[in-house]
Amino acid sequence: MITSTFIFLERIGDKIEKNIWNNGISDWHSFLNRKYIKGMSRHRKLHYDRKILNARKALYNFDSGYFLDLLPQSEMWRLYDFFREDAVFLDIETTGLSKSNDDITVFGLYDGISTKIMIKGMNLHYNSLKKELQKYKLIVTFNGASFDLPFIEKRYPDLLPKVPNFDVRSVTDRLGLKGGLKNIEKALGVKRSGIVEKLYGGDALRLWRMYRATGDDYYLNLLVEYNECDIINLKIVAEHCVKKIKEKMFNLFH
Repeated sequence: MITSTFIFLERIGDKIEKNIWNNGISDWHSFLNRKYIKGMSRHRKLHYDRKILNARKALYNFDSGYFLDLLPQSEMWRLYDFFREDAVFLDIETTGLSKSNDDITVFGLYDGISTKIMIKGMNLHYNSLKKELQKYKLIVTFNGASFDLPFIEKRYPDLLPKVPNFDVRSVTDRLGLKGGLKNIEKALGVKRSGIVEKLYGGDALRLWRMYRATGDDYYLNLLVEYNECDIINLKIVAEHCVKKIKEKMFNLFH
C-alpha cells in the first residue's frame, strides 16, 4: 500500500489521491512513467517525481524512519504490508496511570512468530530491551500512540527506536469496530482460552499487586498470559484491519 500512497506530497490530500488512482495511476512506478497528469503543471509533476524517487529509495533501503514525518499517524497503517516481516507487536502493563513514579511491570513483544515477555525486577533491563527493539522497522500497538509509547518515553527516554508506530486504534473506528482490543476481538470471533478470556485491562494491575503481595507465581503467570494474548491477537486484528481498509479505499473508487 505504501507504494500506492501519494498523500505525503504537498497539496495532495485524500480527494486528490483518489483522483490519481482513478486516472489509472495506481502506484509510484506508474506516476513516474506518466509525462503529464491532468490538472498538474509540469513543474509540479517534476517536483513530485523527485519526492517519490526519494521515498522509493528510502523504502528499498528499509529506512522506515524516513516516513515518520511524511505520513500522519492515522495513515501509518500503509507501511504495514511492506514492513510486515520487520514489525513488532508491543503492549505494556503498568503499576498505574496517574502517579509520577508509576512504572512498567510487563513489556510484551511479539514478532509474529514468538513472544518475548520482560518483567519488572526479573528480565526487564533497559539495555537488552533497547537492543531487542532496534531489530524492528515498525511498531504495532493498540492505542499505543496515546498511551504505551508516551508512557515508555517518559519512563525510559531514548529506549524506542525512531521508527513509525502503526496504532491499530487509528483505523478501527473507520471500519466500524468500536471499543477496546478485547471487544474488537470478540466482534471478529477471536477467542482467548481459560480464565484469561474473562480478564480486562484493570485486572492486569490487580494481578501484579496480588503477585507482589503474595509472591505466588500463579498471579504472575496469569498476567504474562494476558499480555501474550494482547500482542498475539493484536496481529490478527491488525491484519484484518489493513485488509479491510484497503478494500474499502479501493472499492469506492474503482
